[in-house]
Amino acid sequence: MSTAYKIKKGLDIKLLGEAEKTIVDLNAKRFAIKPPDFIGCFPKMLVEEGDLVKTGTPLFYDKYRTEIKFTSPVSGKVMEIVRGAKRRLLQVIIESDGKDVAVDFGKTDISSVDRDTIIEKMLTSGVWPMIRQRPYSIVADPKVAPKAIFISAFDTAPLAADFDLVVHGKGDAFQAGLDILTKLTTGKVHLNIDAKNTTSKVFLNSKNVQINQFSGPHPASNVSVHVSRIDPLNKGEVIWYAGPQEVISIGKLFLEGKLDTERIVAFAGSEVLHPKYFKTNIGARIVNMASGNVTGETNRFISGNVLTGDRIEKDGFIGFYDSLVTVIPEGDYFEFFGWIKPGLNKFSFSSTFLSQFFPNKKYKLDTNLHGGVRAYVMTGKLEKVFPFDIYPLQLIKAIIVEDIDLMEQLGIYEIDDEDFALCEVIDTSKTNMQQIVRKGLDLMRQEMS
Repeated sequence: MSTAYKIKKGLDIKLLGEAEKTIVDLNAKRFAIKPPDFIGCFPKMLVEEGDLVKTGTPLFYDKYRTEIKFTSPVSGKVMEIVRGAKRRLLQVIIESDGKDVAVDFGKTDISSVDRDTIIEKMLTSGVWPMIRQRPYSIVADPKVAPKAIFISAFDTAPLAADFDLVVHGKGDAFQAGLDILTKLTTGKVHLNIDAKNTTSKVFLNSKNVQINQFSGPHPASNVSVHVSRIDPLNKGEVIWYAGPQEVISIGKLFLEGKLDTERIVAFAGSEVLHPKYFKTNIGARIVNMASGNVTGETNRFISGNVLTGDRIEKDGFIGFYDSLVTVIPEGDYFEFFGWIKPGLNKFSFSSTFLSQFFPNKKYKLDTNLHGGVRAYVMTGKLEKVFPFDIYPLQLIKAIIVEDIDLMEQLGIYEIDDEDFALCEVIDTSKTNMQQIVRKGLDLMRQEMS
């Protein structure tokens, strides 16, 4: 029996360019694992340029948690190791040989395997980084037992991928992944689904988990929202979380004995001529997605959604945890007296424009901020899109002055930077709140370690 939760505070931003329910092969030639995707990771290389690798071959490990390895998503050759300022490792690029030769980690009887064996196998294969933990959103610590594990099986962000389509036909692997996760916690595994999803055979037929139904506007799909309603975090407590495609990869590791890095990725946005889904592997290069399929002269390519995604180049690589690539116009222009126009095609939370009379209208939005950074003022608007029992503005101020005690009292352990994305959108002060929150979380992690 499932439990229903209704999220009242939030905001749905409707954009043009939703992906059609069509899946085609991407046929990417190059793939990349990007260490910046893993918060708090200090990578140490295990391969060099020119080395031949299999799917599951270790590429690098975490300097301070040497048991956590990051492995190749495909078989082929290490073409380039990209470093940035101060030799910071940015990308390990592999050119696929198209043969998908994988390291054999051996099949496992899921019904009888114990927790230690599961963890060892997941660490060795490189599946382990697919599980993250809260607080801080870092790769899960295998030495810590979480009080619960959360799986968000839907996404309310703009143009997000349909996870029901993504997992279609993979019910056995998904259930196997759930069975493995149940052995990693003494608490419950929470499978959180969209309350409107009444047809999903994979999600609704899942066993040995607690199914929870969520309804309401974005960020109803965020892990922090689920945790706050189901099993709130207190100081010193830890939960783990993963996405549906990561759960499938975990299941296939034990069913087939090989690392499965297949991903279904939505390619969407107002500047995409034919938005659709592509079947590929983790870290694929998007050049084949964009070639002949994008309009407009200057565009912003985003790995992830427009609220929380990372900017990439038009020949860049998809992030490790992303199932969406979004393309929108760059906002590299100045608008004269833009605030005085009727604004039929402008999105506004504060009902400033006539577009407020068309609540179901879909917009072609760009990256223009429509204003500059200004004084940080209290408007009372942030609380309307922030579904937590937390004062967002006061928490931001506590982070800015690095008041650790106040940050704890205001609930920093309960949130993540993605939870402030909507606050950032409607903020009249144009404050980069997600960046501030991430710095605050990093500070807390350093102080508490």
